[in-house]
Amino acid sequence: MDSRENLLYLALKYKGDWNPIYEDISNHAEIDEDEAKKLIESVNSNYITILDEEYPESLKNAYKPPFVLFYHGDISLLNDKNNKIAVVGSRKHSKYGKEMTQTLVKGIAKDFVIISGMALGIDAIAHRAAIENGGKTVGVLGNGINFHYLEENKDIYEECKKKHLVISEYPDMTPPNPACFPIRNRIIAGLCNNLLVTEGKVKSGTQITALLMVQKSGNVCCVPTRAGEDSICNHLIKEGAYLVETVEDIYLYTGVSPQKPIFEK
Repeated sequence: MDSRENLLYLALKYKGDWNPIYEDISNHAEIDEDEAKKLIESVNSNYITILDEEYPESLKNAYKPPFVLFYHGDISLLNDKNNKIAVVGSRKHSKYGKEMTQTLVKGIAKDFVIISGMALGIDAIAHRAAIENGGKTVGVLGNGINFHYLEENKDIYEECKKKHLVISEYPDMTPPNPACFPIRNRIIAGLCNNLLVTEGKVKSGTQITALLMVQKSGNVCCVPTRAGEDSICNHLIKEGAYLVETVEDIYLYTGVSPQKPIFEK
């Protein structure tokens, strides 16, 4: 087997768990050729490895970059030449959070690939807004690429498989594990240099994604909320994140030029 197949085998053997994969690679562990062949033949999705040309350079530089990404859809959406922005926030969103997410994503959908975690709440709103407004979106799963456990988001999952992109470091039907979702956030942050937070609590998965973006010196854009609320957005703004009220703000802070001047009526 070549190096690419070895990585695929280890990803399948350990169900995408980064640490044991890394340990086997570091220790030059022996590979059971028969077991490897059987596992590789069972793969029922597309995949790229960290050794492949299609693997985005931006993700290679992330914390613990996945050795293998399983996917359905258009892998070219991950190309580093594309403008990409992660949109994240609370699962239990407010009316305000929903409206701001829809408005902002609608305004930038033609110029940015929208990346999110396909969870309930702000994630789902962002994906749908991108799809409904002619944009492109990428769903990053915290479970197996073929294991879709949220019936409410089944339409997003199926649409991404056909016309957009859904990815996961976890193969096939690997079930969700609470620990996998915070880990998944490093991929969301690693794929782009821009983050939009529209709503969320201070202690949350959203905070993890934001901190990862800060660590890589990316652009963190936040929609402010009312004073006194448990708001990751207000907290990040105090720490130096960009305060975003309009679509124009996002273009200004990310340095991306819209295809069509947004001031035109």
